[in-house]
Amino acid sequence: MNSKNLKSNIKRSFYPLFIDISDKSCIVFGGGKVAERKIRMLLNFNAHVKVISPEVTKALKKLANANKIELLLSEYAPGNLHDSVLVFAATNNDKINERIKKEAARMKIPVNVVDNPSLCDFFVPSIIKKGPIVIAISTSGTLPMLSKKLRQEIEKNITKDHIHYARTIGKLRKDLLNDIQSKKKRKAIMNKIKNIDIKDFNKKELKKIYNVFQVGKP
Repeated sequence: MNSKNLKSNIKRSFYPLFIDISDKSCIVFGGGKVAERKIRMLLNFNAHVKVISPEVTKALKKLANANKIELLLSEYAPGNLHDSVLVFAATNNDKINERIKKEAARMKIPVNVVDNPSLCDFFVPSIIKKGPIVIAISTSGTLPMLSKKLRQEIEKNITKDHIHYARTIGKLRKDLLNDIQSKKKRKAIMNKIKNIDIKDFNKKELKKIYNVFQVGKP
């Protein structure tokens, strides 16, 4: 059995991965409501978004006029994928989507083809983003409706306390890594913090810990 046949017999499985797309080129082909949702989420993660479509929604025109996105009012053409790190094919033409997929495959650029899981290199999960907290939920493309339902249920439980905790302790952890050489001491501090209930967490509690371990005030 050659490697090509072996690959075709392996059940597809998608590995969850968080990647940095800040200021990196992500291309979206298509200008409808589906494309618009993809674009807004990419902007939430500071991507440089280029939209290629002969027609786009009013909302996308506004984003282009505000220089939030780069807009090319054109059909797909070979060479459009140059320098992109992610590609989204969200046109209403299956043949064009397939051509985009083929070019992306040749260039080894991951592509998401809307409503065609068999052509996708990755799926876009249901995403919860509150401050530095990001939660991604997927059913591996089998039932997006369930992903959305789970997102709505989980999102209710992420409060302002969680966001405040993540930001404050995230900064503390960075300070500890920079200022305290002893791994043992850093671990002891983080273990102490771990035992504080998030609902009860406040600066007063944090100062006590800083004092115990003789760390500069937060």
